[in-house]
Amino acid sequence: MAYYGTKGWYISRLKELGISKHPIEHKKLETYKTYIIRNLYYETKGQQDKELNRESR
Repeated sequence: MAYYGTKGWYISRLKELGISKHPIEHKKLETYKTYIIRNLYYETKGQQDKELNRESR
C-alpha cells in the first residue's frame, strides 16, 4: 500500500474506480506527474459524489 497522497496512492485509487488510462490522451497513468493524477482523481471523485447526491434525493 502506498502512502496517502503519493502518486502511487492516487493511481491505486483511480484503478479501483476503473480508470487505468488518462481519459483524453489514453496513456498509462504512471507516465504522468503527480499533480495531473491528483487533479484527475479529484475530478473523478467529485463527479461520483455529485451522482450519488442526485440518486439519494
